[in-house]
Amino acid sequence: MSVYVVTYTYGADPIELNQIRPTHRLWLGEQFEAKRLLASGPMVDRQAALLLFEADSIEELNALLDQDPFEIAGMIAERTIEEWNPVFGPFTK
Repeated sequence: MSVYVVTYTYGADPIELNQIRPTHRLWLGEQFEAKRLLASGPMVDRQAALLLFEADSIEELNALLDQDPFEIAGMIAERTIEEWNPVFGPFTK
């Protein structure tokens, strides 16, 4: 399994995001419980978020992220996925 860094840039205003956020966080909680999501959270100074996932492939992760309620609702303007090689810290292998 590989570790991936996912960045979301939101394309909706905060009021719209807040309407979907509880469902989005429930979905993230399910991914965390399934040990796919390693960490996640919003950026402080901009409408974006950083998520760390573990997956067998980028294709598998893309398919999973397509199920995120924020994605389904069209609230994500840009999604980037990069494979990451953690050398130090809790996510190293």
